[in-house]
Amino acid sequence: MNTNISVVTDFILVGFSPLADLQGLLFSVFLTVYLLTVMGNLLIVVLVSADAALQSPMYFFLRILSVLEICYTSVTVPLLLHHLLTSQRHISRSGCALQMFFFLFFGATECCLLAAMAYDRYAAICEPLRYPLLLSRRMCLQLAGSAWACGALVGMGHTSFIFSLPFCGPNAIPHFFCEIQPILQLVCGDTSLNELQIILAAALIILCPFGLILGSYGHILATIYRIPSRSGRRKAFSTCSSHLIVVSLFYGTAIFIYIRPKASYDPATDPFLSLFYAVVTPILNPIIYSLRNADVKAALKRTIQKMKPVDI
Repeated sequence: MNTNISVVTDFILVGFSPLADLQGLLFSVFLTVYLLTVMGNLLIVVLVSADAALQSPMYFFLRILSVLEICYTSVTVPLLLHHLLTSQRHISRSGCALQMFFFLFFGATECCLLAAMAYDRYAAICEPLRYPLLLSRRMCLQLAGSAWACGALVGMGHTSFIFSLPFCGPNAIPHFFCEIQPILQLVCGDTSLNELQIILAAALIILCPFGLILGSYGHILATIYRIPSRSGRRKAFSTCSSHLIVVSLFYGTAIFIYIRPKASYDPATDPFLSLFYAVVTPILNPIIYSLRNADVKAALKRTIQKMKPVDI
């Protein structure tokens, strides 16, 4: 056993430090996007909680999705803003592990929650008479609880596995947060087996819910195709369009980032790609659901009208 190997106790998040002249601009852009993300998703949470017309299972899951998006982006963006503002880019090993855990936790929970939302759309369109039974409040709570539990298991499993591997230097992470692929670059020795295990685990948590979503929408499309009127088909499909857009954005980036070997990681471009799913995607959720959902827009109008002062 080699006792001369030094153990890494902290890391340096390189982030966007090569863009030294743009630090102020990047800080302003990311701060604006973060604030809009939090406020937009918080608005969805408030509307669904307060409006009696939005008390269906679909909006129950939408409220949880908005909470997840706030948590998901809050894991990375505040620390990124701190680094851009202070140029202090150190993060302890335990802090890095904690950030990775919560990022994976919220990300995996969202994977499962999107599958639950697809099941909700399947039940509403394909089994309308049994919909209250299939999506009872108890069932909704069980589906949501299962999503959170699955996310916690994935976060704990991946984080404990990766940080049990030896890190003996260097300690510079070519990324703006503790992401799996750049962390693997710093592990000592041959990590091909570890890499394969991580890819298989990521494929399981990403592709299994994605397969359930595809199966649900296969039945949905078949049911919509059998609707005789064009207006009926359009109305049925419109209830799924927002969810389909969110699924495409989330799973498209997740599959590209996580189900690939670490050799394909490019420190020059991947941090910019990661901005899409860590920073941009969470802000799109309230935009998509507010612009494409008549019920949410109507609830927003009612809320604004209630807030107007009454003329005496």
